This record gives sequence, structure tokens and C-alpha cells, in this order.
Amino acid sequence: MKVTAPVLAFAMLSLAVGGAAHAADVAVAYDDGVRAFNADDIPTFAIAEDGTVDWPTFSGFRRYHAECHVCHGPDGEGSSYAPALKTSAMRMDYYDFLEVVASGRSRVGASDNSVMPAFGTNQNVMCYIEDIWTYLRARGAGELDRGRPERRADKPEAYAEVEAQCMS
Repeated sequence: MKVTAPVLAFAMLSLAVGGAAHAADVAVAYDDGVRAFNADDIPTFAIAEDGTVDWPTFSGFRRYHAECHVCHGPDGEGSSYAPALKTSAMRMDYYDFLEVVASGRSRVGASDNSVMPAFGTNQNVMCYIEDIWTYLRARGAGELDRGRPERRADKPEAYAEVEAQCMS
């Protein structure tokens, strides 16, 4: 079989992009009683060996499907007019993700035409932005299958307190 240079280059690029996604730090370094964090103090998901998803990641599933999936497709898979956020969350810096969600983004030009509205004043997004992030990272890392997680941890009391403060 003859492999042309463009096909080989595309294959190598695909491997490089896929490899980068798996190199992202999703390992739990500590848990503050509300959520898990990696070694860089970035929120991350915690999924037990039996598949039980931590509450924030489960909450992220719920919030994603309430606010984000209309444009970005179910389970972070993307759509014909918005990118797959499960992939974006593996490539983007956490703080860039927060900025785009809060402030929106507009890319309009000859080769690109996408507009992301700002959600910075939407409490149903911003009070749960870390949850949405961890859900998308779990999906992007391949640690969480499509659909509603079968098992979830109960909502920690500390989480409920933080949630109530944000939503008030």
C-alpha cells in the first residue's frame, strides 16, 4: 500500500493531538471537601474504580446538558456549528476556558465564523463552571462514557453550602 506524504502527515498530526490530550494532568492531587484538584490546583474529576463519579462531575453533566449541549452537542461531542468541548477542554488552559465562557468569543473572517455568547452573568453556568470543566475533562480523557453517569457520589454538605452562597 502506498502512503502519500499528506496522508502520513495527517496521521502523525492526529497522533500528536491525541497524545496531547492524554498528557493533560487529570490526576487527583487532593480534595478540599467540595471538589478534587490536580497538582496545579486546577479542578479535576474523581471517578472511583467501580465507576462512581464524584458529585461535581455529575453536576457538570447536568449543567452541561441544561446550558451547553444545545450548541455544543450532547456529551461534549460537538455539532455542525460549535466545537466538541470534550476536546477543547483537553487542549485549552483552564483559565482560558473560564474567560471564553464568561466573556464569550467572536471569530468572524474568511476562514472562520463562530460566535460564543458570554455567560458571565448566568448563575446556572458560572456557579457550576468548575463542574462543567471537570465533566468535559472526564469525557475528553476517555474516563467517562456518553450519557448520564450510572453511579454518582452524594452531594457533599460543603458543596451544598458553596452552591447556596453562589446562587443567592
